[in-house]
Amino acid sequence: MIVTKKKDISTIVDALDGRKRVHLFGCNACAEQCYTGGRRELDEMKETLERRGVEVTGTSLVDETCYRQRIRMELRKREEIRGAEAMVVLACGAGVRTVADVCDERVPVIPALDTLFLASVERHGRFHEGCSLCGECVLDRTASICPHTECPKGLLNGPCGGVADGMCEVNMEMECAWVRIYRRLRRQRRLHLMRTPIPPKDHSTDVRPRKVFLRH
Repeated sequence: MIVTKKKDISTIVDALDGRKRVHLFGCNACAEQCYTGGRRELDEMKETLERRGVEVTGTSLVDETCYRQRIRMELRKREEIRGAEAMVVLACGAGVRTVADVCDERVPVIPALDTLFLASVERHGRFHEGCSLCGECVLDRTASICPHTECPKGLLNGPCGGVADGMCEVNMEMECAWVRIYRRLRRQRRLHLMRTPIPPKDHSTDVRPRKVFLRH
């Protein structure tokens, strides 16, 4: 899931640039789990904007705001959206982009959140970054622990010289990713994988923006 955090309300109001009629979009998936874009947060944003003199024409809590067809369906059934001077989106950057692509291009779409990272979910409300979306996965070689993400230096072939008692020198409260990789590979009897170096990353796989069109 995508982890987000709330922007300061003054930043959102400044981005509205004097527009006084807005519609709010939330996300009932990732942002709802982060407590940044669910029903409660939409209601709080509505109340906060109205205290600042902004009229909220309505709120839409979409199951996945990044899903274009869901936004189109919301536009068809909610006439009041078309009367808004701006859209404020409580979702990740992909949700903001989707709303902007579907709505009238003359209407500004304002992000209410900052997008932080792709997370694994420990439990509701506890998230850990485990993937950098680099486009060149090496998890088969590293016991499903991503050194590109979980090592602050992004080292692909073992720890740096700063490891002390198994802890990372960048963050001494965090165990070195390569210590964890070694331990897990040893338990899996796959330590031989560490004998062959992982080649340097091919950064051409990370050229943005990326697109995928799947055929069924």
